[in-house]
Amino acid sequence: MPVRSRFVEALKKALRARGFTYAQLARRLDVSEPTVKRMFSRGSFTLARIEQILRLLDLELYDVARMARGRPEGPAELTPEQESVLARDERLLSVFWLLLNDWSFEEILLEFAIARAELTLAFARLARARLIEWGPRERARLAVPRDFQWRAGGPVKKAYGTRVMREFLDSRFDGAAELLRFEARELSADSAAVLRRRLERVVAEFNETAEVDAPLPGRRRQSFGLLVACRPWEFSVMIALKRRRAGAAQPEGRRSKPA
Repeated sequence: MPVRSRFVEALKKALRARGFTYAQLARRLDVSEPTVKRMFSRGSFTLARIEQILRLLDLELYDVARMARGRPEGPAELTPEQESVLARDERLLSVFWLLLNDWSFEEILLEFAIARAELTLAFARLARARLIEWGPRERARLAVPRDFQWRAGGPVKKAYGTRVMREFLDSRFDGAAELLRFEARELSADSAAVLRRRLERVVAEFNETAEVDAPLPGRRRQSFGLLVACRPWEFSVMIALKRRRAGAAQPEGRRSKPA
């Protein structure tokens, strides 16, 4: 995809993440909605117009350019060695998670109970593991794709997977920003495939929204967890019912006559 097209797509993602429709953006820019649609369909933005839109979104040009860089084919993963480094030390994993979410060295010192010497050592260990690139004035940037996935059955999931799920689900999910719904219905294989693609899109939008919000100061962001799951499943009481039916005696009127 050409660079301009990638930039426009990144800008669209940022608009969706901020909840802007083309009509709302047009009103804020004091232009018509067709004008906004043409800008996005043709990529015909002046620099001044881009700056206007970025101000409305509370973003910098660099942030959208970073989103536009694209991602490799297929899910990215850390190496087993990199995961092992994180799996052995939960404090180091915590620092890495903060860097994934664009916390700076000074922000971490200000907001979290960690000494400068410990944080410096953590940065050094992450750099040695090739998880970050660490430069002057304690500046660090990721050396791995931001949208990587933990390895299935890998060191981190083995070390923390059960604990994470237990802690996440230990809630009534009745807060203003909380939601937990469980539905069980019967679907065809084709419909199940469509549903899976839609759920994957929800996960992608969750990550895109987090990327749009990443430049905001840490104090203006809150950590959120999103659990998406879908699999062939049947409640145990239904399974028990099937077993009882399979082994049940025939009704009186349907018993075979003795020979």
